[in-house]
Amino acid sequence: MLIGVQTDAFDRIQLFTLTNQAGTEIKVTNYGAILTSIRVADRNAKLADVALGHHSAADYIHAVDKPYLGAVVGRFGNRLADGSFTLDGETYSLAKNNGPNHLHGGDVGFDKVVWDAKSIQGKNFSGLELTYLSKDCEEGYPGNLACKVTYKLTEANEIVMEYHATTDKATPVNLTNHTYFNLAGEGSGDILDHLVHINADHYTPVNQHLIPTGEITPVKDTPFDFTVEKSIGLDINQENEQLQFARGYDHNFVLNKKGQADKMTLAATVYEQKSGRFLEVLTEEPGVQFYTGNFLDGRLTGKAGKPYLNRGGFCLETQHFPDSPNQPTFPSTILRPSETYSTKTIFRFSVKP
Repeated sequence: MLIGVQTDAFDRIQLFTLTNQAGTEIKVTNYGAILTSIRVADRNAKLADVALGHHSAADYIHAVDKPYLGAVVGRFGNRLADGSFTLDGETYSLAKNNGPNHLHGGDVGFDKVVWDAKSIQGKNFSGLELTYLSKDCEEGYPGNLACKVTYKLTEANEIVMEYHATTDKATPVNLTNHTYFNLAGEGSGDILDHLVHINADHYTPVNQHLIPTGEITPVKDTPFDFTVEKSIGLDINQENEQLQFARGYDHNFVLNKKGQADKMTLAATVYEQKSGRFLEVLTEEPGVQFYTGNFLDGRLTGKAGKPYLNRGGFCLETQHFPDSPNQPTFPSTILRPSETYSTKTIFRFSVKP
């Protein structure tokens, strides 16, 4: 039996709390569909919040640099080169909100809108269903896009995120969750000692503007080889052009799908040795963006009242590849009126002795 869902309302912005019998607690707001908090136990059954975030909607709205903490990003997560794409012979111009690029849906992406929300219950989960209609031409994108994002907290200590969308006109869609994790606890310092495994033999290198070059490159004998578990900090400061472009890791990894493109696959694992907390990320997506908080700089203060230092959190953003509408060799992100966008990602928490 699940303990359930608690709701706090402030005008249309609400905060929902989901809990399970293990004592795990997550909080989600319908502002930006943001996952604001994840409280999970360590090997000694001590709970800590492992997601970077804020206590109030106002803190998210006024945050320095607005780093998308915990948000659902879209209509197109990640970067689009030169803020444009061409679809069915028509070129669409979008906001350039990241240097010369369009990033995470534009000036007012899905992370900055208020979603409709309702609580849901199942046999082994409590959950939240969020819906949003992104209107034709919103942020420059074609088509009315009806979106639904569902968060479920299960008794298996999983956060299951399901994404669905339909459109009345062809449009790019690439939705993901932008949670920053620190498995030692948010605000507890950097994440360089976390041990990471990424199930990817290849990655997509980028240019100086962090746009993929179009190549799919082996990770072997590079700092991007996480096929064998290693600490984030082991190679992050190597003299490597790709690391210098991004000030660390901020790259898309091409997941090993073994010919089963849409099947649920292990994307990555992360282990924090002092607490024993262990995170597994599973997804139906073809890629994952591994980002190491390179642009956090201490100006943001988190829920524990501590600054979020450089590399104070990591993201594993499951996704189609960045700039896909402009990269014909990448898996397509175009959704057409006869189709339904549907994808699932799971964050699974456990401990090692």
